[in-house]
Amino acid sequence: QVQLVESGGGLVQAGDSLRLSCAASGRFFSAYSLGWFRQAPGKERESVAALSSIGGVTYYADSVKGRFTISRDNAKNTVYLQMNKLKPEDTAVYYCAARRNPIATMRDYDYGYWGQGTQVTVSS
Repeated sequence: QVQLVESGGGLVQAGDSLRLSCAASGRFFSAYSLGWFRQAPGKERESVAALSSIGGVTYYADSVKGRFTISRDNAKNTVYLQMNKLKPEDTAVYYCAARRNPIATMRDYDYGYWGQGTQVTVSS
């Protein structure tokens, strides 16, 4: 069982940077693959980034590739999402998710554990 709590959201201007954190409780965090997803008002939830626990393999949505970076610190049981060059279209509630499988995917239904979300608002 893993519990996830996101933090770091806020209101920023276009072009700014923000780092989201997701602290996990529970055992064997290092064995879980992790993902970040987001949901904008009136839109479906979409994948943003994912990180496997084996080999550190990462995946990114095309819309964030080159601007966002997912990383983890197993000693702190925390996963991060560094977001640079933010755009108004990045505005959404961001969720972290954990999958009890070392191989990450970009499919939300593969993840069994979810945080409560943190709001990111990017003004133009």
